[in-house]
Amino acid sequence: MLAGLVAVLGFAPAFALAQAQEKMLVGQVQSVDETGTKITLTDGTKLLTPLGSVIRPRALQEGTMVVAMYLEENGDKIVTKLSLKQSAPAPSTPSESPKR
Repeated sequence: MLAGLVAVLGFAPAFALAQAQEKMLVGQVQSVDETGTKITLTDGTKLLTPLGSVIRPRALQEGTMVVAMYLEENGDKIVTKLSLKQSAPAPSTPSESPKR
């Protein structure tokens, strides 16, 4: 029983370390590969989906702004959370009064 407790506690620092390494970036989608497992941003950053996860076809369009949380594993950026960035509202233009 003590060995089981030691084994469980042995994973706690690794879990905390993984959480500490999570990073965030904001970027614009350049492309999503045909397998739906890799997103390339316009700055050249490549994000990979977690093993077994794919992005639905046409879910991300070229030019879409995204906010990505990711972990670095063996030099790869593995997405942990991906969301669309809210774009700023378009500047309002004065409405023209109808000409009579």
